[in-house]
Amino acid sequence: MKVKEYLTVEGEGIGTVVEKKSRFIATVFHTESEEDAKEKIAILRKKYWDARHNCYAYVIGEEDPLERQSDDGEPSRTAGMPILSALKDSGLRNVCCVVTRYFGGVLLGTGGLTRAYREAAVMGIENSVIKKRTLMCRAVASTDYAGQSRMLRILSGEGLEPDETLYDADGVRIVFHCDEGSLPVISAAIQEATAGESRVESDCLEYVTIS
Repeated sequence: MKVKEYLTVEGEGIGTVVEKKSRFIATVFHTESEEDAKEKIAILRKKYWDARHNCYAYVIGEEDPLERQSDDGEPSRTAGMPILSALKDSGLRNVCCVVTRYFGGVLLGTGGLTRAYREAAVMGIENSVIKKRTLMCRAVASTDYAGQSRMLRILSGEGLEPDETLYDADGVRIVFHCDEGSLPVISAAIQEATAGESRVESDCLEYVTIS
């Protein structure tokens, strides 16, 4: 069963930490699959081609999420694990963080590395736009042209807005999202308002960004 809602990021968030002349640049971004995450990681490796390390971690999936991390040549568990820890502590899912390190010539030790990588990841998260994704019912309401305005009034009264309106020779189809539990009530109201000339069908459950 999928979770009802989760937090993720939109776009990219950047965080930079300087520790004893080493520069750590965190890039946090949204991803929907491991393949997509790896592609974006490869792009960042090319962007920061002259950096000593590009360490990363990601958490992908709404239920039992996939977790992966890489130290990319740093001492074991000093880079990938603290990045992953920062992601998990934030509660984010479908997210990846790459921390690029430019070596400053001074060794930091395992404790210093762990703190710097985590701090950079946390800063990248704090500088990201956080969005809530909620599992909602995707529905399609069909009616003739005469029933369109009445259908829209019902949706507006429920605080809903159409995601898409489709017109054809048979009438109008309005696509909208709502809580699964409220769909029968909305469907009944639309049926009553249009004297049974409309129908509401559910396509699927999918995640929708609501804030």
